[in-house]
Amino acid sequence: MQYQLEQPVHGTIEKAHYHCTIQWRSGTLIADEPVKGGGADTGPDPYTLLLSSLASCTLITLRMYIDRKGWEIPQVTVNANLFQSKQGEAITTFIDRDIDFPGAQLEPEQRNRLSEIAQACPISKILQGEIKVRTFVYHNEDVEKKIKYSNDDITVVWKPELCKHSGRCVTQLPKVFDLKAHPWVNINGADKQAIIDQVAKCPTGALSVQVKNEPVF
Repeated sequence: MQYQLEQPVHGTIEKAHYHCTIQWRSGTLIADEPVKGGGADTGPDPYTLLLSSLASCTLITLRMYIDRKGWEIPQVTVNANLFQSKQGEAITTFIDRDIDFPGAQLEPEQRNRLSEIAQACPISKILQGEIKVRTFVYHNEDVEKKIKYSNDDITVVWKPELCKHSGRCVTQLPKVFDLKAHPWVNINGADKQAIIDQVAKCPTGALSVQVKNEPVF
């Protein structure tokens, strides 16, 4: 398992309704609900952010293709919106993406090809493919059962009952975490900092690290 982003998108909300701070690799943006939804409309709402992802991915993909072909298309525009239809208990979401090329003299074949390219943009493929949203909640409570793996520098503490098997440890640091091995944690499989960094990515609190003479984290 290799994540698309080297650094995850990180979001926080405090008491202001419903002002969210979203941190990405190079900066910060704000998300909010419109006034009619109880927010202050200080940033795009979640639906807008979703549609913005599709719009920007479409534009980037089309620009790459246009430039590679050497076609004279000075501007590409995308309008994106969605609606939902319910039949019985089934809800179907329809996303409409309207594309135009203002000022460009294009043959119908070119426009049809550009439509095909838009359908093949990575976000389109994600939205039209099978999606599974996995949710992990971090726990920091103490539990009775703890298994410790130690060397002279650090101790990795594993709390089995909190483990939800996200797969991050075994896929991202397999020389340390190997479910087929016994014990499954090889504390000498990587340097101290690599283990510390990987344990910090555990989303449930099942793994923690004790550095010699320092507090657990």
